[in-house]
Amino acid sequence: MKHIPIIPVPIEEAEIALFEERRKIYPRSQNGWFASWRWVLVFFTQALFYGTAWLTWNDRQAVLFDLVTRKFYIFGLVLWPQDFIYLAILLVISALSLFLFTAVAGRLFCGYACPQTVYTEIFLWIEAKLEGDRNARIKLDASPISARKFGIKSLKHSAWLILSLWTGFTFVGYFTPIHQLAAEVFSFTLGPWETFWLLFYGFATYGNAGWMREQVCKYMCPYARFQSAMFDKDTLTITYDTERGEPRGSRNKKVDYKAEGKGDCVDCGICVQVCPTGIDIRNGLQYECIACGACIDGCNQVMDKMGYERGLIRYTTDHALTKKLDSNAMWRRVFRPRTLVYSGILGLIILAAGLSLALHVPLKVDVIRDRGMPRVMETGAIDNVYKIQIMNTEELAKEVQFEVKGINGIRIVGETTVSINAATTKAIPMRVRIPPGAAEPGSNRIRFIVKDSKAANITVTEKAVFLVPK
Repeated sequence: MKHIPIIPVPIEEAEIALFEERRKIYPRSQNGWFASWRWVLVFFTQALFYGTAWLTWNDRQAVLFDLVTRKFYIFGLVLWPQDFIYLAILLVISALSLFLFTAVAGRLFCGYACPQTVYTEIFLWIEAKLEGDRNARIKLDASPISARKFGIKSLKHSAWLILSLWTGFTFVGYFTPIHQLAAEVFSFTLGPWETFWLLFYGFATYGNAGWMREQVCKYMCPYARFQSAMFDKDTLTITYDTERGEPRGSRNKKVDYKAEGKGDCVDCGICVQVCPTGIDIRNGLQYECIACGACIDGCNQVMDKMGYERGLIRYTTDHALTKKLDSNAMWRRVFRPRTLVYSGILGLIILAAGLSLALHVPLKVDVIRDRGMPRVMETGAIDNVYKIQIMNTEELAKEVQFEVKGINGIRIVGETTVSINAATTKAIPMRVRIPPGAAEPGSNRIRFIVKDSKAANITVTEKAVFLVPK
């Protein structure tokens, strides 16, 4: 058998990048209906975030999550660790709301209310005010370092840092009373945990909104990856009308572009320039799109200048495009069984949570029987000792009355009326006695009844066990 030599063939080395090198995006400012709504949401969310921390209620901070005393104050409502179920309900409501909004109109939360979007919008506004419009910013970054460039950049980053630290301060102010926190900051007596979280949250705001921006939406946000699972062909998404716009191309406004075989798209690139994530919506829906509507506003402005009909880029559905549905038919399909089921479930959960809070009993009682053996009196009566843990969740002092039932002749030995301060817990030792022969030996079920002496409708019943020695 003849030996055939194997000659090695050189293979060129190829380097595969696991992470795309960032190309800095310079979003162009634009006006329009969607831009106005985006700024309305910016003002609303930031007024809510920065302003609520300074509101007072009953001589305390209106919204305060006091982790030290394990109390959450939300205006007139005081929640304790036992009310953890309401946090679970809030998370369920948030998840269902996200599913509903996404099924109806895609990433509405991302485009208008997400903190990343909101703070990026604010930081971009500061950048535009100090460095100029898009072309001026590109020119400034491309220019060599100079005293002017250093001064402008220093001023911009100083403004960013001040806003970021104020944001971190406000965030910590929801966990440490904000007036106390301000006094500690100005007196340089801030605690280690407050210092850590103020700087951490401030640094996160500065880094995410100032430097990373669209990178957070593209690579860090998990929602961008699974959002398509909640889309269908009747979900409103920002869409470029290919049939109307293609073939694209520049043209003279006075020339009949249709005679030249061109579509409505003038290929100006405005839709790309205004996009905060730097995508071209004309390439179709992409996971990077945060549904902010900036490309719609930019395209509509160009259509107005050219004298064309608006809506080359618009909110529409896949079915509306392929089946040539009019607006009424499209909206009927948007509110389909899927979204109606989401809405119904969401409404029922919100209603149930609202009723639960409205009927929330401000007294919580826990009964623990003493480990000691029952005491048999000389008369034959039997005593059991209990520890009653009572919690007043309201910010009003209360006077409560105790009763015990379940065995004939059972009664409380000693005081049956107890005072408890506002928003506090109190442990009360209580002796309960039954007459001789009133119960069988062993465990006998009884119940403690606690009533607010000034509000007859506030009553709590707690079960317990009365032991009779054999």
